[in-house]
Amino acid sequence: MSEREKILEIRNLVFSFRTYGGVVHAVRDVSFDVRRGEILGIVGESGCGKSVTAQCILRLNPEPPGFFENGEILYGGSDILKMKKKELRNIRTREIGFVFQDPMTSLNPTMRIGDQIEEVFLSRTDISKKEVKERALGIMRLVGISDVERRYKQYPHELSGGMKQRIMIAIALVSEPSVIICDEPTTSLDVTIEAQILDLLMDLRERLGTSVIMITHDLGVIAKMCDRVIVMYGGKIVETGDVREIFYETKHPYTMGLMKSIARLDMDKNDVLTPIEGTPPDLFSPPRGCPFAARCDEAMEVCHRYMPGETVLSSGHMTRCWLMHEYARYNSADKGADPISALNGGGGR
Repeated sequence: MSEREKILEIRNLVFSFRTYGGVVHAVRDVSFDVRRGEILGIVGESGCGKSVTAQCILRLNPEPPGFFENGEILYGGSDILKMKKKELRNIRTREIGFVFQDPMTSLNPTMRIGDQIEEVFLSRTDISKKEVKERALGIMRLVGISDVERRYKQYPHELSGGMKQRIMIAIALVSEPSVIICDEPTTSLDVTIEAQILDLLMDLRERLGTSVIMITHDLGVIAKMCDRVIVMYGGKIVETGDVREIFYETKHPYTMGLMKSIARLDMDKNDVLTPIEGTPPDLFSPPRGCPFAARCDEAMEVCHRYMPGETVLSSGHMTRCWLMHEYARYNSADKGADPISALNGGGGR
């Protein structure tokens, strides 16, 4: 994919939650860019930090108990983390849209659909009530809702799950934002409606040039929609690359494990899927080394003791894995080489 303008930049983001049991280190030194007009996928199992990372962008995580320990979130050259409430409100209502995970609970059951779409314009004086309604009806048509005048006056309980999700997308898009963040937008939908929603998002990207951040644990969604992919585990990014590199030139053992755990069209009906054994790390007390080391069949001593740095494999492909180190047993001519010795200034075992 050709290099595009960076529209959003996340730098060294660290976000945690204070709880009665201690501090949960949910997002640990995460950095990535979002380019204009692209669909960026963030994938990983439950608890890996992908949703918290997405909500950090608009500061939607409750503060407290959540708090930022480090990092920058740059949009248009300005750091969202340093913005005042009015500036942040403008970003939320005009520049970056958010589609939440569950449309059943994200819509206000006491408000009509039209009023909920128009809420985005409550603080704006540059647009009349008539224009607001026209904009609301127009965006409802754009997301594939029929009989918009009737739907405009209905309440959420009168709509199906798929229709509610289209309304959520309409709310996120009504102000024509530059970026839309979708946090597992098809989780509660059946496969037919899921396909329609994904096709709708791709079509909107083509028509409006909107950048999309797609948060999901479904690799099928990633393969269908995304230009680039970020793989998260234990609050960290462990691999990133374009969709072809992630699926066909996989380097991190966790990403490989995800690939082996899904069904493929070329599999026989008797083939058995391979699960990733073990459990995710305890983020109350994260491991000092690679977060995947305890579940990795290829783990070496260095994996448990030191966090791997970034290994750049191509202009867009990066992984954090000691197996990519020049002294690792798969990469070194000296099969007895020990990365720990290398870290400590030696070259042998």
